[in-house]
Amino acid sequence: MTTPSTARIEDLLQTGVREEVYPGAVWAVGDADGIRASGAVGLLDPDRPDEPMRLDTVFDMASLTKILAVWSTIGTLVEQGKLDLHAPLGSFWNEVAGHPLARATAHHLLTHTAGLPLRANLKNLYGTDPQDIRDGVLLEALHRPPGEAVEYTDRAALILGYLAEHLSGQPLDRLATDRVWHPLGMTRTRFGPLPGTEAARCAPTEYDEVIGTHLKGTAHDFSARLLGGVCGIAGTFSVLDDLALFLRHMLAHNRAAFGPTWIKDSLRIHTGTLTPARGLFWHPAPGTDPAEDIWVHYGFTGTGMWISTTQSRWAVLLTNKLRFNRDREPLTEIRNAFRTAGFTSPHRTRRA
Repeated sequence: MTTPSTARIEDLLQTGVREEVYPGAVWAVGDADGIRASGAVGLLDPDRPDEPMRLDTVFDMASLTKILAVWSTIGTLVEQGKLDLHAPLGSFWNEVAGHPLARATAHHLLTHTAGLPLRANLKNLYGTDPQDIRDGVLLEALHRPPGEAVEYTDRAALILGYLAEHLSGQPLDRLATDRVWHPLGMTRTRFGPLPGTEAARCAPTEYDEVIGTHLKGTAHDFSARLLGGVCGIAGTFSVLDDLALFLRHMLAHNRAAFGPTWIKDSLRIHTGTLTPARGLFWHPAPGTDPAEDIWVHYGFTGTGMWISTTQSRWAVLLTNKLRFNRDREPLTEIRNAFRTAGFTSPHRTRRA
């Protein structure tokens, strides 16, 4: 594999540090054999100038939870014959039978075409009791009939997380650990809140008015915190090396966790002429054509993963963008430039 110029990528990411898009960033590109180039720039926390960002920094994955914990475990259930993606949920899930969600399928949820309500503030809608939230999310009327439109909503991942728990008889954190993370050797990936030693090496995110400091080791996503730190929306924490193992597995086609059939089926367009185009939770990278086969998923805290099976290449960019603000545009520009650099140009080094 040819890999991109380390200098080119680090110049790009250092620009983001100088312009205060994020305090620091960790990145890597690789293939089925492992990491081919990587680096870390900037600071863990701008309030602590003596503590640089490191390759082993722990990050709040935010919506990458949808890939690491939900998409992956749903894949194991599909491949084990425990879930038919195209079966109406009400045909096998008594909890939703007779309610509007019964008409939707897991395939609708994975492509964001289930017609779910777009509102996502769980506390304002359903209160703070986890069972009330579950009942509200699973039993509420749909926004539109399934299959009509592609409309992103966090509810899809939350419902799929509930579904995975229902089919497996395990809580989502244990299911992901047993079936995906530990079989792949991802020993530093887990749902929060993190213990003190791990939290100390975690990149801080947004300032929390309640605790009077920036969040470290506690999920930024309020829904995840409301549900005890574990849900399909967000809540996982991980490190670069674990993400590399996950993405390597997607290219290596071994059977340690979810298999090649699930991967191949997920990384293709399932939404026909509807826009924006979607695979199964993955989507074509912005600025690319689906034929280029570069797929991506982002996290709100400033994380992102890209993969291309035809190019046999993956890339990871981890930042704690929320430590500064919620302005997305500057990070969007850097992400797109990083993706371009990550899937072009030769180099073969890894920096510590």
